[in-house]
Amino acid sequence: MAVTFPMTVGGHNTLKAELSRLRKFDRLEVVAEIEVARAHGDLKENAEYHAAKERQGMIEARVKQIEQRLSHAQVINPSSLDGDRVLFGAHVTIFLVEEQEQVTYQIVGDDEADIKEFKICYASPIARALIGKEEGDEVIILSLIHI
Repeated sequence: MAVTFPMTVGGHNTLKAELSRLRKFDRLEVVAEIEVARAHGDLKENAEYHAAKERQGMIEARVKQIEQRLSHAQVINPSSLDGDRVLFGAHVTIFLVEEQEQVTYQIVGDDEADIKEFKICYASPIARALIGKEEGDEVIILSLIHI
């Protein structure tokens, strides 16, 4: 059984756009950088050449990672899910007791998670505590680390 990577439609589109940019622009740019660095002579002590080759390796690794993620993606459209339970892709508003404020998070896949955008991974402790709950349910999530 192959590993699948759950992601929202938006997350899938973002990865496809990044892959396209890497293939169409970043690859060509780094090849040009390598050619310019080669023209400077001795490659053994050419820092520009080594930096460009390292960047090329990082681009290729990211291309492979994205291709693998997309080929095993389980794209979930939250708007097509019914029910009153918290599921993948849901926007959930929680009340933070210590801060006395409400925060709304979206439960998303690994590649989409970004706390600054209030997107949390489905495998995070907060999301795991919320998935399956219904509106009005009380969930206590203790914070062991206070940042």
